[in-house]
Amino acid sequence: MAAERLSMRQVKSVIRLHLVERKSTGEIATHLAVGKTTVREYIQRLNKSDLKTWSEIELLTDDELERRLGFTSPLGARKGEVMPDWVYVHREMSKPHVTAALLWTEYREQLERGYGYTQFLEHYNRWRQKLSVVMRQTHKAGEKTFIDYSGNGLWLVDPKTGERKEVELFVAALGASSYTYAEVTLSQTSPEWISSHVRMSEFFGGCSEIWVPDNLKSGVTKADRYEPLLNETYRECSAHYGTCIIPARPGMARDKAKAEVAVLVAQRWIVARLRNRLFTSLEEINEAIGECLEILNNRKMRHVNKSRRELFEEIDKPALKPLPAARYEFAEWKWATVNIDYHITFDHHHYSAPYQLVQQRLEVRATATVIEIFHRGKRVASHRRSYKRGGYTTLTEHMPKSHQEHAKWTPQRVVSWSATIGEACAKLVEEIMKTKVHPQQGFAAALGIIRLESKYGRERVERSCERALEVGAHSYQFVKEILKNKMDGVGRGFDDSPMTESIDPETNEIQLALLSSENIRGGGYYH
Repeated sequence: MAAERLSMRQVKSVIRLHLVERKSTGEIATHLAVGKTTVREYIQRLNKSDLKTWSEIELLTDDELERRLGFTSPLGARKGEVMPDWVYVHREMSKPHVTAALLWTEYREQLERGYGYTQFLEHYNRWRQKLSVVMRQTHKAGEKTFIDYSGNGLWLVDPKTGERKEVELFVAALGASSYTYAEVTLSQTSPEWISSHVRMSEFFGGCSEIWVPDNLKSGVTKADRYEPLLNETYRECSAHYGTCIIPARPGMARDKAKAEVAVLVAQRWIVARLRNRLFTSLEEINEAIGECLEILNNRKMRHVNKSRRELFEEIDKPALKPLPAARYEFAEWKWATVNIDYHITFDHHHYSAPYQLVQQRLEVRATATVIEIFHRGKRVASHRRSYKRGGYTTLTEHMPKSHQEHAKWTPQRVVSWSATIGEACAKLVEEIMKTKVHPQQGFAAALGIIRLESKYGRERVERSCERALEVGAHSYQFVKEILKNKMDGVGRGFDDSPMTESIDPETNEIQLALLSSENIRGGGYYH
């Protein structure tokens, strides 16, 4: 059996020593640690070729020199042996359960004579070294989706004012096929981050086993190389789609190489193409991005001679997990403490929880339509979401069955406590509780008024309560605004000026105004 062909680097050394150094066959063989017969063969090939000078040969590529010397099989292939199609091998390695041993077995079954398994692996690894770092990595079909935001470069323009606002480009690529999805959003906030994942999954028509995001705050609360802390909403979203999240490790470029390349490709094929276009809405710009994605995903990649879409249809798509029956609905998670009126507060509205959990810290899950309350992972309450500021949503079963069962906090005790400030304060607290369906719903407002004493003093709080009673404004917010705006009359020149309250239709907040303008300085006072 003939010896294995030398590398083209060694072949060039043989030629250089022969033409430039004028070394003999034996000297060249000794210098390169090869056989004399091997050296003689290459010198004979050189003499039969049209190559005459070293300066000409030195400039040739390995492929060109190989051709000019008359080699008819690829580098490394011995006479009678056929080099496998490494593009095919590399692509097949991405498929589930396909191993190098299986592909070698199939290769040998088709040939009477072929490489042994060790040489097969050696030649395959040599071929892989010619690929880029990202292409060199072998990603299993349907295993990973790499996710990141691109850099700057796309803008929305207000057609009325001409004001420009920069938008964020969300980019995702499947590991095995590099099939790419992209869209723009107004920001990188959690709701938009999650919504992009929902649309990404629908674009792919399924979900990979793992999502690999960069350590963005919307997805990863605390970045850590070994134990990253995930945003609860992001974790819940991944569970809905049957996938798991493994963020790229900080400082480990290889973990997110595919995402970085996808971002680079998106910048070239999307941002660069759209750089001179003006867009006035997200819908318009995302439609243009969709057209760019069609071009990107359908163009053939040089190293594998197939497009991203072809590889997606062949490798990734069959391995993706099916989409769930319903879309994920964005849910916000927060902690809230149950007040003594057995209600928690979320987004300025009060929701009841079992009275036994008073003073306990509970988890709240909020969607656009539902509020759920959890204690130690167990759901203890569920309410339809209300957007009425300051309103109450109360379930009867959450209330104490009798005052005896809830003796620690009763309306009488709260009134007695407020009386330590003054008669007006106690009277106002009584009136607040009368306006509620259940007196306990007024506990939070009553405690709020009582706590104002620590900041403003007993005298001012009592005087503010008197003012609130005068105008029939039975609310904590009214008293707070009087004190905040120094309208309680203590030490001021408008002690007897009556006040009223109104509701701002835009902010839904209490507004205060003096009915008498006698003590209000006019605009000319400062001129």
